[in-house]
Amino acid sequence: MKVAINRCFGGFGISNVAFEKLLDRKGIAFDRVEPEEGRSFIGGSYYDAGYAGVDEHYLSDYDMTQDRADPDLIAVIEEMGKEANSWAADIAIVEIPDDVKWHIHEYDGLEHVAEDHRTWS
Repeated sequence: MKVAINRCFGGFGISNVAFEKLLDRKGIAFDRVEPEEGRSFIGGSYYDAGYAGVDEHYLSDYDMTQDRADPDLIAVIEEMGKEANSWAADIAIVEIPDDVKWHIHEYDGLEHVAEDHRTWS
């Protein structure tokens, strides 16, 4: 199984171009809304096609990349390479055995895949 992780401090995130490719692969029609002039926001915002100014139609790359083993996400990252990275990410694909129960362990944005096990504290 392939899993996407971030290999630098900062945090996992994909570029706007990668997010658009992910939406296309999933068949989700979207509108990109450019930020208002004077806002410090970088890039655009994405909404379901037909956006009517309501935030409930907001499409979030954070929400759509929570499944790091998502075949569409993996395909976009493999296709784009480093161009799939957001400004604060260095995304890598790691392979783990299919029968392993796993989770992503993160410290300050730097991630690795760990096998599930019992812990107490």
